[in-house]
Amino acid sequence: AETTSIYFFGPMVITALAGPLLGEWAGWRRWLAILTGFVGVLIITRPGVGVFGIGHLFALGSMLSNSFYVIMTRRMSSTETSESLILFSALAPAVLLLPLLPFSLSLPQDGWHWVILLMLGVFGAGGHYLLVRAYRLATTTQLAPFPYSQMVWMIISGWLIFHQFPDRWTLLGAAIIVASGLYIIHREHRLRVRNSASLDTEAEALAKKL
Repeated sequence: AETTSIYFFGPMVITALAGPLLGEWAGWRRWLAILTGFVGVLIITRPGVGVFGIGHLFALGSMLSNSFYVIMTRRMSSTETSESLILFSALAPAVLLLPLLPFSLSLPQDGWHWVILLMLGVFGAGGHYLLVRAYRLATTTQLAPFPYSQMVWMIISGWLIFHQFPDRWTLLGAAIIVASGLYIIHREHRLRVRNSASLDTEAEALAKKL
């Protein structure tokens, strides 16, 4: 639970870095939605106060690495294609880990496991492509709360696949996460409508002058 909570601290780190590094500053409403989503994660995971160990350091490193990956993806999405970003982000770790392959190679023993590995690659590539496209079309601060929805999908898949029905605290945390995401969507819709109306007003004023 502690490592999960550390990892899901990432959206707040991304939001904090997006301002100075990308010029995408978040207002207090967006910060409030992100903090609310994180509270939902804490309610689901219910981390205790334990000793900070090596596992926590790995979770912290994973969170920071993913945060900088998101920032770099957003910055490069304006100059690079989605396909090139996906290619190089997959090629670099493959080259770095290739020397370790002889020491850890373990091939599947049957065809079913090959199918699972193939599906893992297909869904991973598809999700990666959609992630890059999302950061091409929207700012990091707009997308920051949505990783919290992973907790909701984990709860649903656990119920459908493993028949693990969530308790009331898990349902409460999931409801809070969904509410924070819906608020961001509603807020962005209102901003788009307001900006569109402002542009229409300016266009009408300019047309009258002409």
